[in-house]
Amino acid sequence: MLNRENTSIGELLIREGKTTKEKYDAAVAEHEKNGTPLTVALVETKACSALDVAQAQSKIMGVPFMELRGLSLPPEMIRLVPGKVLRQHSVCPIEFADETNQVLVLAMSNPLDMDAQDDIALITNCMIEPRIATASDINLLLDKYYGTQEAQEAVDKFTKERESKIAAMEAAKEKGDSELENSPVVQLVRSIFEQAVRKRASDIHIDAHETQVVIRFRIDGSLVKVMAYDISMLPVMVTRLKIMGGMDISEKRKPQDGRITVEVDHSEYDVRVSILPTSYGEKVVMRIASTVALTRTKAQLGMREHELTRFDHILSNPNGIILVTGPTGSGKSTTLYTALSALNDESVNIITVEDPVEANISGINQVQVNVKAGLTFASALRSILRQDPDIIMIGEIRDLETASIAVQASITGHLVVSTLHTNSSAATITRLLDMGVESFLIADSVVGILAQRLIRKLCPHCKKPREATVDEKNLLKYPVDQPLTIYEPGGCSMCNDTGFFGRTGVYEIMEMSPNLKHLITIKSNTETLKNAALEEGMHTLRMSAAQYVIEGTTTIRELLKVSMEE
Repeated sequence: MLNRENTSIGELLIREGKTTKEKYDAAVAEHEKNGTPLTVALVETKACSALDVAQAQSKIMGVPFMELRGLSLPPEMIRLVPGKVLRQHSVCPIEFADETNQVLVLAMSNPLDMDAQDDIALITNCMIEPRIATASDINLLLDKYYGTQEAQEAVDKFTKERESKIAAMEAAKEKGDSELENSPVVQLVRSIFEQAVRKRASDIHIDAHETQVVIRFRIDGSLVKVMAYDISMLPVMVTRLKIMGGMDISEKRKPQDGRITVEVDHSEYDVRVSILPTSYGEKVVMRIASTVALTRTKAQLGMREHELTRFDHILSNPNGIILVTGPTGSGKSTTLYTALSALNDESVNIITVEDPVEANISGINQVQVNVKAGLTFASALRSILRQDPDIIMIGEIRDLETASIAVQASITGHLVVSTLHTNSSAATITRLLDMGVESFLIADSVVGILAQRLIRKLCPHCKKPREATVDEKNLLKYPVDQPLTIYEPGGCSMCNDTGFFGRTGVYEIMEMSPNLKHLITIKSNTETLKNAALEEGMHTLRMSAAQYVIEGTTTIRELLKVSMEE
């Protein structure tokens, strides 16, 4: 039984293994130094998650915790309180607690905020019954029901002030001040970032059409249209993004690249911006990256036990080349950063060459390629070899020069990790040969190749079962005479009616053996290498994906997406 009076949130979190005393003490120091509320400091210093804090508060205060994801609000709740007031207090009305409609259940990120309770009670003329929820869950719910309305209000406000806005933003750039922080365009752009992060989007697309600006988010690998505005909004939105990304606002004819850092719900996100002139105006694509998302534990990559064992064994090599392959958006960067985090130790010197640096990791020296300044992958690598490195990470091997230096570095006692754009593990060897690397050097240097893809996971709340056909069983290499239930996507509020929620990795790990090294030396073809690796226990991408279909995690269609060539 929990003694609420004598238990602090720190004691509870430490006792339940949600944080350590060192991390908690660091959060307390942050709280005392800057006056940040302790519950916020715990999340900001990454001592524990917002969910851990909310659940601990619930136990200590005796206020029920509420999971808001997938919740649908009745129309009378949406009309009850203006969205602006709810945002201000980080609260959301959920339902009436009784039939008289006199007691209102209110989700709150801080149940001790009596000002918020008083304001909502005054507006609704109801008694308040608080529930604890995370701030990000509350904001996601507010985005869902009030986000479009708020964005449209910002657009309407802007149209009244259109003439002076671009000039004012240019002046703000010159002065370097923040007086436009509350302007409608700034609010609109901030709202787009916040909604994208809370909806787990990896990319934001701002498309210029003839009469409209269409905003789309890439969620779990698929683009989803989220909002549309009049085409007159495009120039000011692009100008705002150029200012944020340090780009030239007067240049509208050439492609431009930039970088923005945004903070959403106490977490920092790195946004890579690409602007491309099109026939109706400039198209913007923004890739959102979070340091937390890129640096996971190996167990969080979605590898099965036998794959994790192989991966660990490959990483334990003191030297050699480890290659991660797959198309764009297949999770290669996440795997590389995870491997580096696992190898990161005070006793080793790790240096990376990237284009661009996707996430900053403490304790690792990261170099950004700058072609204009003459800092290419190859020239950076030559300099790095004079920096006494133990482990080198190359963002991508693109040409013979980079490949040759990587091979030489691995043969002279360094561990090199890098990526290549190939379809399978065996095809990677063929690609290196095509680049012009000698076969005996490939055999000597490469210690392991990991091909990967990402597949969408079915939403567990709405997936629909059906019996597999004979053809599908043959595809899955499943006994035809045995029954097999597979699943199709449904659609519910938990997954925004997509039928899918989240993605997981599918892997094909080829660990070098004496036999494979011999086959590489004599320049065997891709098929021969693949068959030899299969005999040694390698699982192909299709075999790994088929297992997920049989387990009910994904669909046949997703399997074909990742392994059509097989």
